Amino acid sequence: MENAAVKTGYAPVNGISMYYEIYGKGTMPLVLIHGGGSTIETTFGTLIPLLAGFTQLIAVELQAHGRTSDRDAPESFAQDADDVAALLHHLKIGKADVMGFSNGGSTVLQMAIRHPQLTNRVIAIAGATKRSGFINGFFEGMANVTIDVMPQGLKDAYLKVNPNTEGLQTMFEKDRNRMITFQDWPDEQLQSITAPTLLMVSDKDVITIEHTAELSRLIPNASLIVLPGHHGGFIGEMGNDPSNGVLPRVTVDLVKQFLSN
Repeated sequence: MENAAVKTGYAPVNGISMYYEIYGKGTMPLVLIHGGGSTIETTFGTLIPLLAGFTQLIAVELQAHGRTSDRDAPESFAQDADDVAALLHHLKIGKADVMGFSNGGSTVLQMAIRHPQLTNRVIAIAGATKRSGFINGFFEGMANVTIDVMPQGLKDAYLKVNPNTEGLQTMFEKDRNRMITFQDWPDEQLQSITAPTLLMVSDKDVITIEHTAELSRLIPNASLIVLPGHHGGFIGEMGNDPSNGVLPRVTVDLVKQFLSN
């Protein structure tokens, strides 16, 4: 990641110490929320240098991820949304755009549902709200998965910023349990979203195009974009082909256009 953060810090939010990084300047901040098992760097390391000159970025690490501490409670999308909202209050930010990937994509939708007064625009990338929205076999595989099959790059990235193998195991188990116990969201919650929403998904994603299209019909002011590639490919997430630098730039152009309209 080429751009250095203007500020890094920890905020006391809802009983945990949440790590955040701030890049660039702007009147309407864009909050970046990573995926499961990830850090700021692994999810947004490609996009941050491309977006930092456009607006102020506030990148966070969620409960038990990276440098953020854990609490004696399971992870949930609602709690993650409440934690991000508490961080914005701590930073004295009254309104922000939010962009999340994978689990972060579901979290930004919860932000729009639970904290509409804080949420200006929403970009949900490969977020899911129903079990049927995941590809066939996802939950069967998740039920038996162990940390041994977690991508080595994600494990290394966690230990780089938090050299705690027990913490890594805890994060993995909480992420896994969140998926195993995933419950469908009521349609009424999605229909209540008032923020303009951009839904993005890959054509070979772990979240189906059909589910993302369904979300675009349920959320009143939503648009849908499908880009080529696998999960996280068009944002340059760690583990994807680094030689394909075109797609992340296309993504950034689409994000800028959506936030500017």
